[in-house]
Amino acid sequence: MRKILTIIFALSFLPMALKAQDTPPADTLRKVFSLNDYTLFGVEYGASLSRMQFNPSKTQGNLFVPHTVGVYMIKYGKLFDGSPNFGLKGGVRYSHEGYQFKENKETGVTPTLEGAEKAIIDLVEVPLMAHFHSDGLHFKVMLDLGLYGGYRLSIERIGKYVPDEIVNDFREWDYRFDYGLTGGLGFGLVFDPLEFHVNAGVRYSWGSLYRADYLSQDYYRFAYPLDFMLTTGVYFQLTKRTGKSKGQIRREAYKQVYDPKNASTDGEGR
Repeated sequence: MRKILTIIFALSFLPMALKAQDTPPADTLRKVFSLNDYTLFGVEYGASLSRMQFNPSKTQGNLFVPHTVGVYMIKYGKLFDGSPNFGLKGGVRYSHEGYQFKENKETGVTPTLEGAEKAIIDLVEVPLMAHFHSDGLHFKVMLDLGLYGGYRLSIERIGKYVPDEIVNDFREWDYRFDYGLTGGLGFGLVFDPLEFHVNAGVRYSWGSLYRADYLSQDYYRFAYPLDFMLTTGVYFQLTKRTGKSKGQIRREAYKQVYDPKNASTDGEGR
């Protein structure tokens, strides 16, 4: 009986032993997919949903405005020469801020600002963000977080109580410069050398629409824009995404000829 059990026990480990023999040594394994520190250039287009953080508070809804356009450059790199999931994203974006008040159900009154129940502000801005990413062969997910600086180009106030002279004019106490936090989440489809990105972004302004004491030295008023953006974009890879670039091949060829002892022999690529 002991012999039979010993034989059965040995046979149960036979498939694992055969599989281990078929597995190549660790030093011969090569990466199937290796991502370079490459550069992207692209254009994004979409729409925004805007609100304001008012003090004192006002009853408001969401303001939908189309035609958000941005031109960006993305440079992939390594954070502190370690993490490969890092990059920088910067560019120029044309977008919008604004507000849209609605009736207060308790009072039956719709708030106004300078007589306007609604306003659309056109903005040009320069965002600079840290770009975190996780890549597959034809797919990626992305996270952006950073700062922006901008300038309010124009305003359109809408409402029956808006004075004609300020419908499209800023007042002397209005702030034109804008700045704050911006970022978002996204995913991309990759078909080298093109990439198609979809991004859901947010922008929180630290620049109020107007001077806090413009009505009273005793009671401060603020209006901080909060905007959400949904965009789609097309990006073109300016440098090689995977495999060895021409520069790497030239450097390796040079080492093979002039410094063969230190020549790279572990080329990674797809």
